[in-house]
Amino acid sequence: MDEILQKSFITGLERLIAWADLLDSINVFPIADGDTGRNLSVSLFPLRNAGQSKEKMIHQLLLSARGNSGNIASQFFSAFYTIENISELTDRAREGTIKAWRAISNPRTGTILSVFDALSNALPEKININKENADKIIGDLEKAVHATDEQLPRLKDAQVVDAGALGMYIFFEGFFYTLAGIPDNCRPVTETFKTRLQISPSFQEKTESGYCVDFVVKAPHYSPDELKIITGTQEEVIIIPEGDFYKIHLRTQDKEKVRSQITGLGSVISWKDDNLAYQVEEFKHFHTGPLHIMTDAAGSLTNQDAKQYGFTLLNSYLTIGEKCLPETYFHSEELYNAMNKGVKVTTSQASVYERHQFYESVLERFEKVLYLCVGSVFTGNYREALTWKKEHDQDDRFLIMDTGAASGRLGTIALATARYLVRTNDIKKTSLFARKAAEKCEEYVFLDKLQYLAAGGRLSKTGAFWGDKLNMKPVISPQPEGAKKVGMVRNQEDQVKFALAKLSVSLNNDSKALIMLEYSDNKNWVNGTLRKMVAKLYKRAEIIVQPLSLTAGAHMGPGTWAIAFLPE
Repeated sequence: MDEILQKSFITGLERLIAWADLLDSINVFPIADGDTGRNLSVSLFPLRNAGQSKEKMIHQLLLSARGNSGNIASQFFSAFYTIENISELTDRAREGTIKAWRAISNPRTGTILSVFDALSNALPEKININKENADKIIGDLEKAVHATDEQLPRLKDAQVVDAGALGMYIFFEGFFYTLAGIPDNCRPVTETFKTRLQISPSFQEKTESGYCVDFVVKAPHYSPDELKIITGTQEEVIIIPEGDFYKIHLRTQDKEKVRSQITGLGSVISWKDDNLAYQVEEFKHFHTGPLHIMTDAAGSLTNQDAKQYGFTLLNSYLTIGEKCLPETYFHSEELYNAMNKGVKVTTSQASVYERHQFYESVLERFEKVLYLCVGSVFTGNYREALTWKKEHDQDDRFLIMDTGAASGRLGTIALATARYLVRTNDIKKTSLFARKAAEKCEEYVFLDKLQYLAAGGRLSKTGAFWGDKLNMKPVISPQPEGAKKVGMVRNQEDQVKFALAKLSVSLNNDSKALIMLEYSDNKNWVNGTLRKMVAKLYKRAEIIVQPLSLTAGAHMGPGTWAIAFLPE
């Protein structure tokens, strides 16, 4: 594959990821479950490794596909990715469109499929991508997206465009302008689609039930027709064969029954399910105002937290073996199970382009944004945000704060600040509150073993060996000047004593403090034993239990836990 094509695939994906929150916020078709942005990002994330073999990419797209939109898109790209040079663009797009339409049992115009149709029609037989041609292609895709709210009654009632169609427009805008050598030529999505990016207040979504399930089964002795018989009683069934593997997407009222039936066919390679009732209920209560908080996922915060409190998370990346995703797209169990088995785990930052797209996406959607940035000593995010602000924020609407914090300390500051903004609706007061919170908030991280810090180069291997040999466990506190070792203890009992002693210095027993307890692979102990001990001492405090940031967990390892707290 030509190098420029590889760059174009990556740029399109990074642009899609940065605007995923917007897609989730307008996702009402076929139901309002608010996950199209996530599903497309996860499904197409293998494209971040554009340049690898066609066979490997097609298999990874099959394994990663989620939701209707993700499964349809993965089928399109399983053909579109096979281009070797630009001259093949038209043929591969048409082949991909045919595969996308065949992916779903009840295909509809006015969806992601309409954008694939528009792309196939817009590409000439002999193609030369320059600015003029890229403008024309993007213009045709824009028209297809604009038409979706007239083609589907639900979209018309909600007065929004289709989220999946918009997601593909965002991807291809980045893709084709990169091919043309002008990756920064993309127009802000909010300027292009204006009033069709906010759901009408009059739109009503009925309650749903059941589960949306995606799984891959290796069933060498079964045919697609036999699988259709087994899944025939379910809804929205998609079956995609690839050799002995079958990717299946469906909606069901009884996920356990489906799982038991499928397990009888062969080996279940992967399984993901979403509770539709929970998603729709969460979507109903989703709301945003003109003022906004953005922070880093390194703060032990989840995508669910971001939706609940209405803030934006900028992810770092986690690579487990050969699988790479934004850190909040992994489950804790997947990371720590892999680490216990000795699987190689690494972390990395989002590209500069992707970070810039995130800054643009929040500033285009909100009047003012307060970015509570992970401490500048830990990543380059603060410096990069300042650089972007100088060039793109003449009106001083993007407020950037170096919190000097990471993991639970950053998460506690961000949660408290987001709540404060909701109460006051005043960005200046909120900014001052955040600075005071950063001064007062403390965190103590308790490691079980030193070997993972040594593996990441944060500790000598000799020191790790003798520390583990002597059963000495370090206590770490993330500070503006870096992660400081503030103590050494011998066992879990001593860890708890250390934590409670630190709490007693900063909090009164009747304090209404915010206390965050963080777990790695020890959720039951943290949420049970530890939480009860803390709650008994601080009856008026709010205690929340969160997964430790996975990029932090990747360096600290299984058995780690932490406590962060902010006085009233």
